[in-house]
Amino acid sequence: MKLFRCGDVVPGCAATFRAVEEDEILGAVGEHAVRDHGVQPDDAMVARVRRLVVVEPEP
Repeated sequence: MKLFRCGDVVPGCAATFRAVEEDEILGAVGEHAVRDHGVQPDDAMVARVRRLVVVEPEP
């Protein structure tokens, strides 16, 4: 499972996103950026999010 924490980009945001595929995370993060932060994701933001997606360790 892959994980992205919005707070890694937007300090103070507690939103987290988990999905099997990175593209699923990118879609959800894009919607979140527009809806909750009023930001239209650009190529630089997408690249930053991609760099910050991590693979969660197995329990």
